[in-house]
This record gives sequence, C-alpha cells and structure tokens, in this order.
Amino acid sequence: MMALQVKFGVSSWLWTSPFTTASAEPLFAKISAMGFDVVEIAVEDPSLIDAMAVSDALKKYNLKALVCGAFGSTRDLTSADPVVHENCFKYIATCMDFCQQWNTPFFAGPMYSAVGKARMLSPEKRLAEWNLAVTNLRIVCTMAAERNLLIALEPLNRFESDLINTAVDVLRLIDDINHPAAKVLLDGFHMNIEEPDIEAALKLVGDKLIHLQVAENYRGTPGTGQTNWAAYHRGLKAIGYNGTISIESFTPDNKELSEAVCIWHPLAESQDIFAAEGLQFLKKWATQ
Repeated sequence: MMALQVKFGVSSWLWTSPFTTASAEPLFAKISAMGFDVVEIAVEDPSLIDAMAVSDALKKYNLKALVCGAFGSTRDLTSADPVVHENCFKYIATCMDFCQQWNTPFFAGPMYSAVGKARMLSPEKRLAEWNLAVTNLRIVCTMAAERNLLIALEPLNRFESDLINTAVDVLRLIDDINHPAAKVLLDGFHMNIEEPDIEAALKLVGDKLIHLQVAENYRGTPGTGQTNWAAYHRGLKAIGYNGTISIESFTPDNKELSEAVCIWHPLAESQDIFAAEGLQFLKKWATQ
C-alpha cells in the first residue's frame, strides 16, 4: 500500500462535554503536544464558547479546527413542529459562524434529524420525514453557500437513527437535496455496524467524502479492536482522500453524554493514552 496524504485530528468529546472557552487552552495545548494537526470541536452549547478566544488558542498551539454539531430533540429538522426547525436553523447558523471565524471549510454532523430517533414507521410517515429533511437541508445548504462553506452529512447506525444509516442512504439524500454544498462525513464506528464492505462504501462516496472519523469497532483506541484497517486504507487511497482523519470517541466522565452514547465504563487506561496511542497507530497505518 502507498502512504495516505492526510491530516490527523481528535474530537474534543474524547475529553470534555460540553466544550467551553475555558476548556480550549488546556485541551489545545495537550492535543498539539501529542502531534495532532486538527482539533474537532463538538459544539453542544454555543453560548459557552467565545469564538475569538478559541481562535487565539488555535493559533497559539498551531492547530486547525473542524466543527461538529450536536442534534437532539430540540434541533430536529424532521420534527412536526416548525418552531423546532427554526431553533435548529439558528443553532446551525451560529455553528457556521464559528466555522468562518476559525477558518473551517465545513460544518459536520447528522443534522438531518435528531440523534436517537429509531422507530418502525409506516412508509407514509417515513417519506414525510425524509421530505422534511430534504427541504430543510436545502435551506441549510443555502446558509452554508452564503458563508462559502460546505456541510458534511453523517450517517449513523440503526440504533441511533432510522433515517440515514449507510453510504447509499446519504448519497440518496444528497441527490434529493441537489445542492453543491451537500457533502459527506463517514464515521468508522457506524460503518463497522452498517456497511457490508468498507472499501466499497468509501469508493461509492468518492469525492463527496470531506471528513472521516474513526475509532475501533467498540469505540475504543484505533488499532486495538476488530476494524479492517486495510479496507479503509484501500478505499481512501482509491478515492484520493486527502482530508482529515479524526479520532472520535467520548469521555465517560459526563453522565448525560455517556448515557447518550452508551459508554458505561472507560475504554482506555486514560483519555490521554487513548488519544496518544490512537494517533501513533494511525500514523503508522497511514504510511503503510
């Protein structure tokens, strides 16, 4: 295999939830010292973030930023309540403003629906929610284009979403949205559950892939589980992917977050060891 030409990032969720201005400086210092190029900032509560202070910390520690959203029931573009849609648009607009301030090219996440909606719906109800997602995401794409940004739509596994689970699903969604700002984020944890062929899924998405998140099949440290890393390498190489590969897992120290992602115990000796050893593995893997 030939080496991948990629950058390496890590999610703020690995250590903290919610991300705040106060958490930026110590977190960025640690991430930079470990050798990461990028910090993926998970924005849960925008009111806790001073964009200028975060920008200064990014510059101080020579890190690039990516921005990922958090979508619960109050930020659901498939809700039957238009007030919920407006709340979600307002949140997305703020996150996109952060993207601009931090020189970030896209806003990422499963923004088509609320995380955790996993139901057996009638075909009519599912079509209605699909159409709502398409209509509202066209609005989101217009918001992005006005800011010279893209959006990266993330499929989730079947236990976290009943709308978009696979590469096929997300490409169908993008086709229906029919806007050039709509692109794809793939997450290896979800792919390991939903995709029968990792390499084929990556090739299918092709140049629409603008971000990749990874962790092990059990959401632990890359290199310690059952993930078919060779298939990822082949697929990414085949599509010429040269973006960021981010480690995404979650701190077990926040009760609400742990319950949301079903992490009931630590997945490594420490979160620092998780990140450092994961990066070491990924750098070696990428150069094979």
